[in-house]
Amino acid sequence: MPDVTVVGSANLDLVASVPRCPLPGETLLAHGYAEHPGGKGLNQAVAAARSGAATRLVAAVGDDPAGVRLREIVHQEGIQPDVAVVTAPSGRALISVGDDGENSIVVVPGANARLVWPGGDPGTVVLAQLEVPIDTVVAAFDDARRSGAVTILNPAPARSLPASLLERCDVVVPNEHELELVGGVDGLRAAGVRTIVVTRGAAGVDVVHDGESWHEPPIQVEPVDTTGAGDAFCGALAARLALGDDLRAAVRWAVAAGGLATTVVGAVPSMPAADAIAAAVSAAARARPTPPG
Repeated sequence: MPDVTVVGSANLDLVASVPRCPLPGETLLAHGYAEHPGGKGLNQAVAAARSGAATRLVAAVGDDPAGVRLREIVHQEGIQPDVAVVTAPSGRALISVGDDGENSIVVVPGANARLVWPGGDPGTVVLAQLEVPIDTVVAAFDDARRSGAVTILNPAPARSLPASLLERCDVVVPNEHELELVGGVDGLRAAGVRTIVVTRGAAGVDVVHDGESWHEPPIQVEPVDTTGAGDAFCGALAARLALGDDLRAAVRWAVAAGGLATTVVGAVPSMPAADAIAAAVSAAARARPTPPG
């Protein structure tokens, strides 16, 4: 039985290193290029597995060299594979990474658009994103709700979401740009979402849970590539909730994972290991001011 089932995309990331992200209509010369396994589903599954959770990945790839490479990563990371091979090219992400670590991304869904929920044991937590069909996510969350699993939605790339999906979400994790596109905090709460975790990059994380709210500050790092940082956060959060952490502890673990992910180039390669995250959480706790009294 998995601790975490991730339902999502698997892509090959084509990464150009540029002085800064290009403006509309502008052409820049890159000073580096690399190909990395990625996709929000694969990234988050690797992050969950490296945080110590038994992880299952439900995804789809093409019958092509990229698909072979992506399936090899799933095997190498010890993730339970539930990866369909379909008659479409494997997904791609075209990524520009500036020298300041910021990025711009265009995703070509390919095989991800044909992903169908296959059923099976959803485990303790089901985590999904929006690089695969919404109907697939709804079906996965239906099974999760019937089995008593927690459902977590990372609404990226952001879009207006149907009530049929929101009413099946226990936790929604948007970034600051996605938040308003999915209804804002008030809209999500009105739709029945109990927990909203807003990631704000270098500004940390805001949490709203059952009427309580708090801010979790970031850890201090020198970022080189922000690609995949949100995925590191989501996968780590799902893992720690599945392993029994309370929400505050799970968020602190996830904040550390997301921060560490910015210190390594590439998405899957940047997902941090549990011992590194634990050390960062401990360092942040020592640096945190002691409450008065």
